[in-house]
Amino acid sequence: MIKSVVLPQYNRNVLRAILSLRVEEREMPIPKSGEVLVRVHAAPANPSDIAFIQGSYNVVKTVPTVPGFEGSGIIEQASVELEHLKGQKVSFFVQDDRPGTWNEYLIVKQDNLILLQDDMDMDQAACFAINPFTAFGLFQIAKQRECQAIIVNAAGGQVPAFIRNLAEELQVNVINVVRKAETVKLLQADGATHVLDETEEGFADRLSELAQQLNATVAFDAVGGLQSGLLFNAMPKDSELVVYGGLSNKPMSEINVMDMIFKDKIISGFNLSPWMGELDSIEFGAISKWLQQKFIQGIWKTQIQETVPLDKIVSGLKNYLGNMSGGKILLKP
Repeated sequence: MIKSVVLPQYNRNVLRAILSLRVEEREMPIPKSGEVLVRVHAAPANPSDIAFIQGSYNVVKTVPTVPGFEGSGIIEQASVELEHLKGQKVSFFVQDDRPGTWNEYLIVKQDNLILLQDDMDMDQAACFAINPFTAFGLFQIAKQRECQAIIVNAAGGQVPAFIRNLAEELQVNVINVVRKAETVKLLQADGATHVLDETEEGFADRLSELAQQLNATVAFDAVGGLQSGLLFNAMPKDSELVVYGGLSNKPMSEINVMDMIFKDKIISGFNLSPWMGELDSIEFGAISKWLQQKFIQGIWKTQIQETVPLDKIVSGLKNYLGNMSGGKILLKP
């Protein structure tokens, strides 16, 4: 038997959804053809996981189910054709209608495995399959547009942190939008030059002035709602707003439609899974190796604020909701 965090049903009320989570014992799964059994080292909670337990994410599973989209671990069993992978350190990503990563053991398809280099830290590897690749994929849009500057909101989060790392390498300016004075101080202490607090009076005007001054022609929006309109309207002509999250749980609003018509501004969406699906195995392997080296060398790092056992999932998620800018929480069986 194995221990698993189980979501009995979806609930739009996030607190009720969290409180409904329970730890249960389940049968040890057995890998079929093209699958492996992974002993989970750690699995994080991401904003997508919070949206999932509310039933507001684009992935919907048959409930009751085990949440969790990513993690790290060791392959303990494998189907005959994958026997050579036994003992391999891996990161993994699970989105189909099967138990997720908040588990002691789980089945993962071969296509959802990321083979890890020996020096890759396993805690960092638990958070490797989503955010680093999301930042990398998003930044390709900025590179294709040859941006001089970009805007990121929810800038205290991990994806914006990785985007800043990428932008620094190419000397691209980043306008960081946050909603707390303490986050402004944290980012400035970490070297960020342009940090704006959206709660301050005159924010929209300052954002527009800075976007025009720096020629910020791409904005990465993780929030939606009114934020989408603020970012879109602030950018100069021939700009693109790329939406990759909906932390506000609200529809985009206040979009200046005249800018779409007369200033050639566009709005697009970024979804990690289709983007990764367009990569062939050689391209994906090269990107994975490059990203892993950033972590191995200590250039990139996922901020982890707390590590909790499975049976502390409720208190851990409450703490995470109260301080999402403080870093991830890791579940460790």
